[in-house]
Amino acid sequence: MCKLSAKPEFIEAAKAGNVLARKCTKCDDLHLATVYFCKKCGSKEFEDSILKGTGKVVTYTIMTIPPAGFEDLAPYAWVVMELGDYDLRISGFLANIQKPGDLPIGAAVKVIDFDDRGIVLEKL
Repeated sequence: MCKLSAKPEFIEAAKAGNVLARKCTKCDDLHLATVYFCKKCGSKEFEDSILKGTGKVVTYTIMTIPPAGFEDLAPYAWVVMELGDYDLRISGFLANIQKPGDLPIGAAVKVIDFDDRGIVLEKL
């Protein structure tokens, strides 16, 4: 598998079931930890904010023929989830999803880990 690069703080938060976000100190808008300026006001001043890593499935792709290095993990879903009551979305890996009926849109999921696959999710 390839090595992913992510901030150590982001990885620690995900391993604890949370998501590291950045809150603009000028307008309070929330962003994922990967941004460098606020999309709302353009400020470059942020403070870290830890969000609970629960939410709902917005969309996903079921991987039955995965990329190199992930063959032993198939089938799985690459999921886009909306975080709780926030207007933030993250994507992550969800194991053992074989067909659309296994994961309805709107299903509750949570962040449980971060590893070589990236963010790891689990159905609630």
